[in-house]
Amino acid sequence: MRAIAYSKYGHSDVLELVDLPVPKVGPDSVLVAVRAASVNPVDWKVREGYLDGLMDTTFPVVPGWDVAGVVERVGLDTPELSVGDEVYGYVRKDWMHGGTFAQYVAAPVRTLARKPATLSFEEAAAVPLAGLTAFQTIERAGVREGQTVLVHAAAGGVGQFAVQIAAARGARVIGTASARNHEHLSALGAQPVAYGAGLVDDVRALAPDGVDVVLDYGTDDLVGTTRALLRPGGSVASIVDAKARDELGGHYVWVRPSTPDLEALAALIDAGQVRVDVAEVFDLADAAAAHEAEPVAARARQGRRPGLTRRVRVAARGGRRGWRRTCSAVALGAASVTVHGDPLDDRDARPAARRPGRDARVLAGRDGHEPVAVAG
Repeated sequence: MRAIAYSKYGHSDVLELVDLPVPKVGPDSVLVAVRAASVNPVDWKVREGYLDGLMDTTFPVVPGWDVAGVVERVGLDTPELSVGDEVYGYVRKDWMHGGTFAQYVAAPVRTLARKPATLSFEEAAAVPLAGLTAFQTIERAGVREGQTVLVHAAAGGVGQFAVQIAAARGARVIGTASARNHEHLSALGAQPVAYGAGLVDDVRALAPDGVDVVLDYGTDDLVGTTRALLRPGGSVASIVDAKARDELGGHYVWVRPSTPDLEALAALIDAGQVRVDVAEVFDLADAAAAHEAEPVAARARQGRRPGLTRRVRVAARGGRRGWRRTCSAVALGAASVTVHGDPLDDRDARPAARRPGRDARVLAGRDGHEPVAVAG
């Protein structure tokens, strides 16, 4: 099969288009013919070795965790799925080796669910990591009907999913974002407030008694704003700041593969309560270009806050020449997103590279099941 792989840690120039054996299929796994795979900020961190102390790596590594495709073969004990099922998933395994930037991926059934019926493969591939991150922080924080929820970095990719999911649960949502994204946040169901020194006062103006839940996908002062705004007995969850757990008694969340959570997301999407948009698509051979778009903005800003990086998500269809926008009427993430502890909010995206609330990268497969690069 054709795949993108790297045999050592390094920059995007270590990525190569190669021929590899089709993966073996374990007893609790299925072989997925990849139609689309998503590029996330964590992909370049893994590629450059930043997660080497956390996860074992077996070279050559095929990167990618997000996928949408069709079940090609089933394992010995996989009654959940059948050949021909259209699926999507967050295929993060216990070590780095066989990812989704390939014609085929062997995926444990616990990482997959049936693809939302209303989405294309490209759109579906843009959902799993960002959508699950939002869903699982909302679950951990216990968001429910009638609550007031403050979402930090609400215009980021994860933040936009969180806004829509919380609103679908009947919560009132207040979201922090740059002024240029306020109209878009309002359309998603949030009351927008601007970043900056007046944030606490602006939230208090909308919620004089404070908020019930704080969801943090990237803020400069989680502890201070939470102590100023969270009601007694309220809940806080963060994917970027362990102080949510260690100092505020809340939750510090790392997204997990979960079939039930993917099924819940699919139900919300098919019900029209969560919208997804893919702006552009890369061919598989251009995966290095897709990776290059991730770190440029981030590296320029490393050091602004210790341990935090930011990145822009973009994509293109049709290779490096003749790119064209492929936007649907629905919307996924902003030009930047929050993934695995990266606060990719809209404050730090390069103006030339972004359209507020509309950019997501995807590797999409076409004839012959060859995936192209997608940013989810």
